[in-house]
Amino acid sequence: MNRRALLALSAAALPAPRLLRAQEAFPARTITVLNGYPPGGVTDTASRVVAQRMERELGQSLVVENRPGGATSLASTQVAQARPDGYTLLMGTSTLAINPALQPSLTPREPMRELAPIGMVFRTAFVLHVHPSLPVNSVAELVAHARANPGRVNFGSSGTGAVNHLCLEMFRQQARIDVTHVPYRGGAPALLDLQAGRIQAMFAAVLEALPSVRDGRTRGLGISSLNRVSVLPDLPPVAETLPGYEGVFWQGLFAPAGTPAPVIARLATALGAATSDPALIARMAEQGVEIVNGDATVLRRTLEEDTVRWGRVVREGNIRPE
Repeated sequence: MNRRALLALSAAALPAPRLLRAQEAFPARTITVLNGYPPGGVTDTASRVVAQRMERELGQSLVVENRPGGATSLASTQVAQARPDGYTLLMGTSTLAINPALQPSLTPREPMRELAPIGMVFRTAFVLHVHPSLPVNSVAELVAHARANPGRVNFGSSGTGAVNHLCLEMFRQQARIDVTHVPYRGGAPALLDLQAGRIQAMFAAVLEALPSVRDGRTRGLGISSLNRVSVLPDLPPVAETLPGYEGVFWQGLFAPAGTPAPVIARLATALGAATSDPALIARMAEQGVEIVNGDATVLRRTLEEDTVRWGRVVREGNIRPE
C-alpha cells in the first residue's frame, strides 16, 4: 500500500474534524431553553433560576422562552424536531408522561425515543386540603366521609388531565370512593372556590396551597409525596393511609434525540452544578419545591415510571380530554 493510500485510510478512521471541533467548543453561542408553560408559575421560575446558574458553568447565555400550548406539546415538539446540537433544549415536565395516554394524537408521541434526557430539575408534591366546613381532620376521615356520602364531595382541579386531577383520580381508585370531579381552567380559580366553600376538596401544588393552609382558609390533610415537605411538616403522606400512593409534578432538562454524548455531558455537568447550589435549593424549598440533583438515568427512569403510573390511571378512569 502506497503512502497516499495509508494517509487516506488513517484520515477515514478519525472523527470528522469539523464535528470534533464543534463539540469541543460547545457552547459557542446562546442556548435557547423552551418551557411549555406561561410566565409566572413554578415551572417558569425554576427554569429561569436554573438557567441563570448554568450560565456560570457554561460561559454562555441561556435564554428561557415560554411556548405554552397543546398541553405543553408545542414546546416539546419544537425541541424534538430541532437540530440535535445542544442549542435548543426543553424544560420538560410530567406532561411528557401523561400525554401519550391522555392525548395520543399530540406530539412527540414517544418522548423517550424523541428526546434525550440531561437531568432532573425539581419535584413538587400536592397538598390534599379541604374546606374547614368538611367534618374531617385526616386522610382516613376523608375516605370514610366520602364512602358514607357517595358523590357528594366535590373535588376541584386545574383541568381534566392535569397532574392534580390525576392525583385525585388515583386517590379515588385506591380508596374506592365515589367523588365528583369539578375541573377548572387553572389552579387559581379552583382554589378560590375551595376557600369559598363552593367545592369541598382538592389537590393543590404546595406553593399554591401553602398560604391558604397556613391562615386556616383551608385545612391540610396530607401530602401526595412519599415524604413530608419542610414547609408543611405536620402533613403526613397520603401513603400512610393508602400504601403506595404517590403523585408528584416534576421537571427535567431534555435535548433532541441524537445530540452528541459530549454535548449532553457538558450540559449535564452544568445542570448538576446548578441543582447542587445551596442557595438555589434553599430558595426553591421556601416555595415547597425540591430541587433534584439527578442525572440522565434518573430522569429517564422517572419518565418511564410515570408513563406507566399515569397511563394506568388514565385508562382505568376512562379519562378523556375536554
